[in-house]
Amino acid sequence: MRGLQASGVSRLIADSHWRQQRLLILCYHGVSQDDEHLWRPNLYMEPGILRQRLEVLQRGKYNVLPLGQALSQLRAGELPPRSVVITFDDGMCDFYRCAYPLLKSYGFPVTVYQTTYYSHYQRPVFNLICSYMLWKCRGMALDKGAELGLKPPLDLRMESSREDIVLRLMRGAEADRLSGAERDLLAARLASALQIDYQELLRQRLLHVMSLQEITELAAAGVDFQLHAHRHRAPMDEASFHKEIQENRQSLRSITKLDPVHFCYPSGEYRSQFLPWLESENVISATTCDPGLVTRRNHPLLLPRFVDTSARSALEFEGWLAGVGALLAFRRSTS
Repeated sequence: MRGLQASGVSRLIADSHWRQQRLLILCYHGVSQDDEHLWRPNLYMEPGILRQRLEVLQRGKYNVLPLGQALSQLRAGELPPRSVVITFDDGMCDFYRCAYPLLKSYGFPVTVYQTTYYSHYQRPVFNLICSYMLWKCRGMALDKGAELGLKPPLDLRMESSREDIVLRLMRGAEADRLSGAERDLLAARLASALQIDYQELLRQRLLHVMSLQEITELAAAGVDFQLHAHRHRAPMDEASFHKEIQENRQSLRSITKLDPVHFCYPSGEYRSQFLPWLESENVISATTCDPGLVTRRNHPLLLPRFVDTSARSALEFEGWLAGVGALLAFRRSTS
């Protein structure tokens, strides 16, 4: 990729008719308010890196388009050169505080695939805050856990053991049918066992989803909010799947006064049986986390994206913008 860029081939591809027939949908998740990028670099990005990405888009004269407009122009064969869409998954509080001010300063449109359960219930997302607190105490082994329904000791020295603790907490919460408030109390008890100030985490609003007021404010400012399931899950049961979409849509419609028709699979996980279910809910597009450029040949409910993370180099990012990244990925997959 470095050689292609140095030789000017990347620029030729970026300006080619081949690239103009393709749309790059960028996918982001979180932007750090504190040290979240160190905890989960595959999800969280430092604000400075995001600013660098936006600068590349502006300097490279990429056409950053609203999602719905871009997909319509793609189908009509009317995409402008170097077309890009920016999307954020989940709609966390850090989008409101860190990401949106940067996007606004560059004048770039953005789509947020918004999960809504925690918008109504303003507490940290249970599994995320548990994982984060355990990571904060990494390197320790505690002779505790019984009060949380866990067999002591709590070995926090390896990521696999920390994530196993989170999994056991989640399974226990599901088995006991704990409400959101009860799960939050469990997270607070975990914080106490780890000697972490839970009230301070609440004050910082780390790992919170945007509130209804924040979504309302950004929707009025032109941010495009679309479907991501009410509880950030895609059930295998059809009735439960429909309920997730309908509750998510009802929440967003009540805030934005618009009818969301684009969907993003939670955690990028999808099944073939979801497609007719989405069609029956009048969803016209759905994005995955599969890498690639979107063409008219893609199924509208299986659109690829480029997931940009802290682990991606600036060279790789620019390569995907130009289209070189997709070409090299295709070559690797067929060789």
